Amino acid sequence: MPYPEQLKKLIEKVESTRSARVERKRKGEEFQALKLEERDPVLRNFHPDFIEGTRREIKVGPSKGYSISNEMVDILEAKSRVNPDLVDLTQPDFETDVLIIGAGGAGTAAAILAAENGAKVLIATKLRHGDANTMMAEGGIQAGDKVGKDSPYYHYLDIFGGGHFVNDPEMVYTMVRNAPDALKWLEGLGTTFSKFEDGTMKTMHGGGTCRKRMHYAADITGAEIMKTIRDEARNHEDMIEVIEFCPAVELVLDESGRCAGAILYNLETSEYHYVRAKAVIIATGGSGRLHIQGFMTTNHYGATADGIVMAYRAGVPISFLHTVQYHPTGVVFPEQAEGILITEKFRGAGANLLNIQGEQFVYEREPRDVEAACIIRECSPDGRGNGVPTPTGKFGVWLDSPMIDLLSGEGTVKKEFPGKCILFKRFGIDISKEPMLIHPTLHYQNGGLDINKRCETNIPGLYAAGEVTGGVHGENRLMGNSLLDVIVFGRIAGERAAEYINELGELGKPGLDHVKRYNEEIEAADIEKDRIAPMLLPDYSNPEVREKQLTKDYFGTLT
Repeated sequence: MPYPEQLKKLIEKVESTRSARVERKRKGEEFQALKLEERDPVLRNFHPDFIEGTRREIKVGPSKGYSISNEMVDILEAKSRVNPDLVDLTQPDFETDVLIIGAGGAGTAAAILAAENGAKVLIATKLRHGDANTMMAEGGIQAGDKVGKDSPYYHYLDIFGGGHFVNDPEMVYTMVRNAPDALKWLEGLGTTFSKFEDGTMKTMHGGGTCRKRMHYAADITGAEIMKTIRDEARNHEDMIEVIEFCPAVELVLDESGRCAGAILYNLETSEYHYVRAKAVIIATGGSGRLHIQGFMTTNHYGATADGIVMAYRAGVPISFLHTVQYHPTGVVFPEQAEGILITEKFRGAGANLLNIQGEQFVYEREPRDVEAACIIRECSPDGRGNGVPTPTGKFGVWLDSPMIDLLSGEGTVKKEFPGKCILFKRFGIDISKEPMLIHPTLHYQNGGLDINKRCETNIPGLYAAGEVTGGVHGENRLMGNSLLDVIVFGRIAGERAAEYINELGELGKPGLDHVKRYNEEIEAADIEKDRIAPMLLPDYSNPEVREKQLTKDYFGTLT
């Protein structure tokens, strides 16, 4: 729906301050950024990570005692979806060299590199190939490739500063050193980045960056990258097989503790399948569909932290899961599009964030956690109380997209942000003429499985890459480093898995004893015992209806 009259009246305040704000931008005058010592109190008072009672300690598993979000603890403190005694591991349904669980950016990049290094690959994915957060990433991919202007050195410093200086240094070093090659690899496969007429790539600033190193493809960068690598993977049809609608629900270990494959669950037929594999790569992405603290999310439908559950149950510790990223700008009106990402690129292109008075209240390119906390403070009655009310009683702030055309020429918004122009046009809103109403939205899983720079877990033969892992981003990820993460570490995981199987002898007898032990640990702990995980898919049905579904099953769970 178009903006109702009450919001159109408030947009007039935005318009009344626009010319002065554009003039300041042209002069290079920016809203004062927060100093390091000023950021901490804003985060502690208004960022969701710091709300009392929203975390608790895990009572079971390799990271027992670690406090993370209640929603994440719920799925870790849960029994398996399968009864290990009913699973036949004597006759594999599929056999392969490398099994990749997840078919987003990290999984697909891993498949390509594993195949190029001589490994037979099977990709198992919950939905379709490419149905992933990678496809939904918009703003760009960072790489310090401008000789004389930028370098991996500056990129490294930015990542550490954004991550609150607690990142894994070897992981960061590996990512920034491989960033220029990753970009070159993508372009060589056919990824079409936005360029100037002379063929050089366009770049812009992102929040927390000291250089313009954000390479992009309009506002559909993730979709462009995913399309390219998906096509490349499908071109390796002799080496890469893809099974869709078959998420993994449990890892299989051999008698020596090495990863020996996984159990898949067919969403269409409710069958379980055993895949015997010499190496496994977990690339299942994030967890936005857990809706931590009830937040709306940018994440795709299948983002339910399945990989973390399976690997944790098998004995892989987790790291940095005590922090969650809330993207500063998600759609809050129209509500039909609630939670959808509004790329940081809008702010990089010059759009101001404004309160109900049409006033700036924050520097637009603060690191994401700081930016989100400042917006929540502006909207909160316990903060400044200057949020813009929606017709249903929610609050947001304005993102003044029309000023981009005034700064860079008429038509810039429609040229650089075609995806968002199309989205808002469906609701009768022209974002080159009217601002967008936004609020922070659950976006990214800063932490995950504990791996090293070679994507190895503590289980031989088990690798992980992408958003399912923790370490490289510390406690807060900067824009453009998620797409870089999935490509750099996806490629490394694929290459390392292929190397591993060449050194591997015969696998031992496969088993699910680790699942039995975990279930017993759940039984012995003083926790709720009727939960099962992985979740696989979120349940948005009416709670009142669910109370009367006396025979509702759990998507084929074995009992």
